[in-house]
Amino acid sequence: LLWLLVLSLAWLGPALGGEEEDEEVVAEEKKVEEDEVLSDELKEEAGVLVLHEHNFARALSEHRLLLVEFYAPWCGHCQRLAPAFSQAATTLRNESIPAWLGKVDATAQTALASEFGITSYPTLKLFRDGNRTHPLAYTGRMDAEGIVRWMQRRAGPSATLLQDADTAAAFVTSQDLVVVGFFKDLGGEAAQVFYEVASEMVDLPFGVAQEAELFQVYRLSADTVCLFKKFDEGRTDFPVDLAQGLDVAKLTHLLRVHSLKLVMEFTNETTNQIFNAKIPHHMILFLNKSSSAQLALQDGFRAAAGTFRGEVLFVVVDVTGYGADVLPFFGMTPADAPTLCLVKMENNRKYRMDQDSFSDVDIRTFIQAVLDGKVKPHLMSAEPPEDWDTRPVKVLVGKTFEQVAFDETKNVFVKFYAPWCSHCQAMAAAWEELGERYKDHESIVIAEMDSTANELENITISGFPTLHYFPAGPGRKMVEYKSARDVDTFSKFLENGGVLPEEPPVVSKTPENSTGREEPSPLGTDESRDEL
Repeated sequence: LLWLLVLSLAWLGPALGGEEEDEEVVAEEKKVEEDEVLSDELKEEAGVLVLHEHNFARALSEHRLLLVEFYAPWCGHCQRLAPAFSQAATTLRNESIPAWLGKVDATAQTALASEFGITSYPTLKLFRDGNRTHPLAYTGRMDAEGIVRWMQRRAGPSATLLQDADTAAAFVTSQDLVVVGFFKDLGGEAAQVFYEVASEMVDLPFGVAQEAELFQVYRLSADTVCLFKKFDEGRTDFPVDLAQGLDVAKLTHLLRVHSLKLVMEFTNETTNQIFNAKIPHHMILFLNKSSSAQLALQDGFRAAAGTFRGEVLFVVVDVTGYGADVLPFFGMTPADAPTLCLVKMENNRKYRMDQDSFSDVDIRTFIQAVLDGKVKPHLMSAEPPEDWDTRPVKVLVGKTFEQVAFDETKNVFVKFYAPWCSHCQAMAAAWEELGERYKDHESIVIAEMDSTANELENITISGFPTLHYFPAGPGRKMVEYKSARDVDTFSKFLENGGVLPEEPPVVSKTPENSTGREEPSPLGTDESRDEL
């Protein structure tokens, strides 16, 4: 993540002989600014209401649907969202949708930020019918179209009422994916759950039907949610369980899973679909699409996919196309295609299928073995530099990590980093200085490992930088360091045996990102908010 902070300050000295007049002007301007802040007047910037503690209540009372962005002026994500947020506000107004957008500078309006529990930027909350105590968290996409769709669903009916066969047929064929709920009682509990799901899944069109004629046309005898699609099997039915009814989370997940093609191609357009489905395992076929022989391997891949639907998502990655950028994450080059690899999404563990056969039987057997815990993960490791152990900061790789970190005669302090991580870059000089300070110490070792090129079987790195201390002695102990990242504090930690001595608390200014860490972003995912 990269933040660009531009501060422009201009100081104009008073003209000779004009000090008294200039002071009066400044005082008058300051008074005007204070009066504006204290006023409950609602003003706009680029179509977005500018809100503060004195006009917030008025905004809620005048606008039945109000989506509020809590932002920080320095936040890069907020700056990128600003034009899309403004565009969405304009679109809503132009299309006469009864919904408004507002924004609050949470760094200046601390009372509002505290009231609504703002802990990261930007945070978007929807206020409905003036209700100040239970705002709804925004769950849509962070772009203009996503914001407009999300607000549209909340401003009007979340599902279109289908009253006859012709209307239903036109609706079902209107798009590649369409959801229709067939309910004999639209006021019943199951139908209400369906409406709730429709409000959240704004990327899909939802219809609802009650007429007996439509149950007959679509060969249904009981309440059912139907997903119509112009690919794969064409239609998937989810009958409503008479005893348990419908569950919001379960129905949402089923629709997400079955909205995906049985085999997805990894492209710029499908990235969000692939990861939003929240399927726990991804089976990936890396191939070169310019090779007809490799393209033919997709037949066996597709034949195996149906067995694991909902548990394993099958994805094809073109190593010479859009997928080329993700190859380093797997420790691969285009020359490694064709390759099959299963990824456990919870920890990014990767399992390579070594055999040459790409038949559906072999693929199913391999996947089941991984799910049963019978296959060891494939761990990446770079080659160690020739001088890795002569530098002040020892350079560790996957294959040398164990012998260094768990040396029972040494206390080893390791920085796990990513080359692209701005927080890692910011602390690099301090870590080098720490290495110089302890390079001749008989029992303390300062080391680092590039976690984008090296993986460890029993240690999962979930953010960068991560600092772990491995004390001398038996037991393979590990302590995560979570304090200040300066040389003196590091030294206190090391000299005190891997703990910091107790000191009086120090009150400091809140930084941009108090975590000071960046999450790894495999396969094009990204972070969209800054922590307070």
